[in-house]
Amino acid sequence: MALETEIVEALQKLSPTSLNVLNESALHAGHAGDDGSGESHWRIVISAPQLSDLSRIARHRAIHSALGEDIIGRVHALAIEIK
Repeated sequence: MALETEIVEALQKLSPTSLNVLNESALHAGHAGDDGSGESHWRIVISAPQLSDLSRIARHRAIHSALGEDIIGRVHALAIEIK
């Protein structure tokens, strides 16, 4: 299963009203952290009601928790935008 699919499926735990998962690895080819897999740098744009009352840190923690150690361990960089 592609990492993008795993990320999307894992974030369903947050019941997002909108979710966009962007693979930005090609923008970082040859940079530190690029493992050559083409799946090292990601951007998540998410809107989820259960995140709305949380602080910025708590939102990021909720997203990291939903993704789990298996996914987080395979990602070098993760940009998070919460709408």
